[in-house]
Amino acid sequence: VQAQVQSGGGLVQPGGSLNLSCLAPGFAYNGCAMEWYRQAEGKGREWIASIRDDTGATYIDTVEGRFTISKDRVKGAVNLQMNDLKPEDTAMYLCKVKSGDWCQYDYWGQGTQVTVSS
Repeated sequence: VQAQVQSGGGLVQPGGSLNLSCLAPGFAYNGCAMEWYRQAEGKGREWIASIRDDTGATYIDTVEGRFTISKDRVKGAVNLQMNDLKPEDTAMYLCKVKSGDWCQYDYWGQGTQVTVSS
């Protein structure tokens, strides 16, 4: 089920920054993880970051120290600040939020393209 609206993304030069946002009202307070994935052309979908109230933020090694995931509780959104972008970060970026007593239901955003190129 696609229910989340994403914004941000676009074309940026290497070393540049972008901020992605995923508007997900009602999901920021349910205790479940909010996550970002990406999928490069011709490759599988890759988890890159998660945030949960009890465990905090976690990242894949390739973005650790460059990307920051955060929650905006007022807007009910999950954001991904991406700094020092590299050409290998080029991909479609998707957010995923969860619901249910065991966080067993997944809801994906529509995706937003990030292209890092000079």
